[in-house]
Amino acid sequence: MLVIRADLVDAMVAHARADHPDEACGVLAGPEGSDRPERHIPMLNAERSPTFYRFDSMEQLRVWREMDAADEVPVVIYHSHTATEAYPSRTDISYASEPDAHYVLVSTRDPDEHELRSYRIVDGVVTEEPVKIVEKY
Repeated sequence: MLVIRADLVDAMVAHARADHPDEACGVLAGPEGSDRPERHIPMLNAERSPTFYRFDSMEQLRVWREMDAADEVPVVIYHSHTATEAYPSRTDISYASEPDAHYVLVSTRDPDEHELRSYRIVDGVVTEEPVKIVEKY
């Protein structure tokens, strides 16, 4: 189960809405070993595409180094789907390389409502998990 603060959900959704019609992407960092997202890190979709996302390699290197220096890990790796449901595509599954991360998808296909779902993706196997949104930990 992903337990996540409402302000972090709001930040991901706001990022997804701001980048729409392109897919947005980013990370929620948290203390190593805690499984608790604490810090929102919006990133650039290097593809600038409504159907595909890819972290900019230099930005990803910088962000991962910053997390390492702060004893943080990518607790959540998120991106948006602009025209489809919040379910990982084959490409999303093939790119999933952090077995301990929660992979969150935000669908912005409806201009008035968003859909947010979380998955674990390990060795190509997708498992949806419940999301519990809290005001504070």
